[in-house]
This record gives sequence, structure tokens and C-alpha cells, in this order.
Amino acid sequence: MLTIEKVLLLKSVDIFSGVPEEVLVALAETAREHSFAAEEAIFAEGDDGTCLYVIASGSVRIHRGGQVIARLGPRQVFGELSVLDPEPRSASATAEADGNGTLLFEIGSEALYELLSDHAEVARNIIAVLCRRLRQSGKR
Repeated sequence: MLTIEKVLLLKSVDIFSGVPEEVLVALAETAREHSFAAEEAIFAEGDDGTCLYVIASGSVRIHRGGQVIARLGPRQVFGELSVLDPEPRSASATAEADGNGTLLFEIGSEALYELLSDHAEVARNIIAVLCRRLRQSGKR
């Protein structure tokens, strides 16, 4: 993907929506692209985590054991907890996709910490995402 396409995608993600485009350009340039086939593991519960992922296309199942915790689609993020708290991953993530696969952008902890230091709204947005997920998990 071109950098401008990555910037447009990042701008549409709730945690990055308030970040100026010139800052997102730098973030987009550090983001690594990863493609996954349907049912391919992205990471496993207990793995070390130092990045978060943004779903560009396809979908991802977050699960612990045989229990599905969440299903996420384009413009959603996951793995943010491991970036903020360097503990092992609390769940597994598996690609769920149609014939085109799942495309993810990986954003490393250093790039995210740099962004957080200059843009408090990103921290607020990440906290809001985590709170929503906690509330949803409590309703199950």
C-alpha cells in the first residue's frame, strides 16, 4: 500500500482520528504490512507482544481457548494492551477472511509511545477502546 493509503486508513481508525495527517505520515512509514490467509494464526495467547495491529481488510477472531472474545473488522485495532503493558498476550488472534485474506498494519511500541508523548488524544482514544471492550466482555 502507498503511504497516502495507509494515512487515510489510519485517519479512519478511532484511536488515530484526532492526529494530524503529517504525524500519521511518519507513523504510516513505520507500519509494517502483514497478510494472513483464513485461519492463519497472527499470535498466540502467552506470546510476547510489542505491537498493535490495525486491520486494513479482512477480519480477525480474538479468542482464548475455544471461546471467541471478539470478532474485528476493517479499521479496528487489536493488541494494544500488550503495547501499553508489556505482559504476555492475554488471548490469541486468528485471521478470518474471505478469498482475499486479511491485511494488517503492525505498529510497534516505540512508534506508538512517540505518538502518545505528543498527542494525548491517542491515549484517551486507546483508553476508550479498552473500556468498551471491558464493558462488552462483562456482558457475556
